[in-house]
Amino acid sequence: MKVEELKYDEKGLIPAIVQDAATKEVLTLAYMNKESLEKSLQTGETWFYSRSRQELWHKGATSGNTQQIVEIKYDCDQDALVVCVKPNGPACHNGTNSCFVESVYQNKEAIESNVSDYQILANLEKIIEERDINRPEDTYTTYLFEKGVDKILKKVGEEAAEVIIAAKNRDVEELKWEASDLIYHLFVLLREQKLPFSDILKVLEARHEEKQGK
Repeated sequence: MKVEELKYDEKGLIPAIVQDAATKEVLTLAYMNKESLEKSLQTGETWFYSRSRQELWHKGATSGNTQQIVEIKYDCDQDALVVCVKPNGPACHNGTNSCFVESVYQNKEAIESNVSDYQILANLEKIIEERDINRPEDTYTTYLFEKGVDKILKKVGEEAAEVIIAAKNRDVEELKWEASDLIYHLFVLLREQKLPFSDILKVLEARHEEKQGK
């Protein structure tokens, strides 16, 4: 399929759904024209067309939050794209990983029965992100953000110590709970530091690839 063979609308645009290649989370919806799509293919990073400014824009040109393209797919009607990327930081200008944060509807039972092991972590990161942005009252996560980094660091240290004690005592049930608490507080710390979990995965992936090459 050539760029010019895709079906653009009357303004020469085609919708591009940007998706995290690792987590499969939908990051944003943008638009491309032939020129921005060609630039995306040439550079390996996302370029879009701004309908408000009526000009091309390179994602991350000013923020540094570029998106490395893994794959671009088109639908059966050839009039929409899915751009799978490795994001180098938040996709949204509000500082969130995804532009799609708030829900109109949630079927919690269906969500809970259809989450992969990694998706549980992605959901946790999203909930913590929402707590940081909205700061709802009477939630523990809001309390941690309001207290600041010193309190969060203290909790990470406490939970790490509890993990060590549980493991030393060979108490598997206690270890499960303490490890879960440690992961939660670590995610809060990552959010406070504005460090996406996907960046941690990139480091792990790079280490894996390095070992595979030896």
